Amino acid sequence: MSIQVHHHPFSVASRFGFGAGFEAAVSAFFEWRERVHQRRMLARLDDRLLSDIGLSRSEAEREVQKPFWQA
Repeated sequence: MSIQVHHHPFSVASRFGFGAGFEAAVSAFFEWRERVHQRRMLARLDDRLLSDIGLSRSEAEREVQKPFWQA
């Protein structure tokens, strides 16, 4: 049994005349937004939970202090 996936020949961006640069910018925006969310959640963890995931408080603080564009 095979599954066929039909791809639309045009992405939303290309239908509206935007190119790969636009798609990359949108992708970066969502990646940065997720990074901000994850760092906010990390900042809320107590020392016991940080220990459970293998981080010290200082390591977590260093991560939380990074700008959103820095991985």
